[in-house]
Amino acid sequence: MINKINIFKHFLAIVALIFSVNTAFAYDPANNDTLPKATEHEGAPAHDEHKEGGFDAGKMILEHVADNHSWHMWGHTAIPLPVILKTDKGLEIFSSSNFGHEGEEKYTGNYYTYGLEEGTVVAFDKEVGDLNEEATANLTDLSITKNVASMLITMFLMLWVFLSVAKAYKKNPGKAPKGLQSFIEPLIIFVRDDVAKPSIGDKRYERFMPFLLTVFFFVLFSNYMGLVPFFPGGVNLTGSISVAMVLAAFTLVITFFVANKHYWLHVFAMPGVPIPVLIILTPIEILGLFLRPFVLMIRLFANITAGHIIALAFFSLIFIFGEMNTGLGFGVSIFSLVFTIFMGFLELLVAFLQAYVFTLLSAIYFGSAVDEGHDVHNHVDDHLADRTTH
Repeated sequence: MINKINIFKHFLAIVALIFSVNTAFAYDPANNDTLPKATEHEGAPAHDEHKEGGFDAGKMILEHVADNHSWHMWGHTAIPLPVILKTDKGLEIFSSSNFGHEGEEKYTGNYYTYGLEEGTVVAFDKEVGDLNEEATANLTDLSITKNVASMLITMFLMLWVFLSVAKAYKKNPGKAPKGLQSFIEPLIIFVRDDVAKPSIGDKRYERFMPFLLTVFFFVLFSNYMGLVPFFPGGVNLTGSISVAMVLAAFTLVITFFVANKHYWLHVFAMPGVPIPVLIILTPIEILGLFLRPFVLMIRLFANITAGHIIALAFFSLIFIFGEMNTGLGFGVSIFSLVFTIFMGFLELLVAFLQAYVFTLLSAIYFGSAVDEGHDVHNHVDDHLADRTTH
């Protein structure tokens, strides 16, 4: 039986690195709240005025999938988050509520006046009020954004779940699992028997189990939390390119760290291949080393974000057609609601599949890095042969 405490062996390190990189990216400038409003011009057609004040589907969708300095709840209600800025003169800490609901207000701190431009914090001179490009360039945004806050919530949720499960195993050794144990144990056994062992091998899989379990449950919990439409859910965490990048980077670093001589030999000088061919093949193999985690990153980022965008796009059709005609809006709402519910159920499946695929591909990369020849492949063949026999 796997020691459940080992699940946390690499968890804090992963969370710490994700936190640092995600705060470095701080905010995805896709939020249109801070875009300057279109000005009215004399003689402009009346339909332009209606369009300006109408429903903006793109803005609504980007607000839901992008990161933010505040956690929007409903209407004009939002939970303010800490804004932490490292300037060339010192550290500035204040609440995001100082930017106002639409991010149109400015906050005067100890060193500069700060505002939001396309979702990015910029610095202005306190006296003149003009944009200070040099101060803005030296500005490091370490704010606790919505994605970072969601990640911390997911971390504490995972700690609570698995420490509770580990405590239950310690309290009732050798007894059948019940409650939360009966839900978590099959998932752990699934990762061990259907992901780690076939991909890495019976002799070497255990050293990778802490990372594989951690990344599997982190992605799984984050995906399902993102499907909850109210606080503390509804955050597109694994759809953030920075979070997906850090998870893929961990896979790359671990692969490089555990790779044996046989692995590097096949990368730089594949046995039995003529030297002229190696001149072409070796750069391709080296490029492949970095393409693998890149594919991991894009796969997770694109699939999670696309699901949210599609559902929100069909939901937006209700308001788009409703502006044209009230009856048409009600008619389209039936179709949009049914499709949105369908997409919701589909995303329940996608949320699990993406956690599984990310973990499986990571295990395959680890297996190829520690493979001494063909023993891993032989193990997989034997494993499949046993299944066929039974």
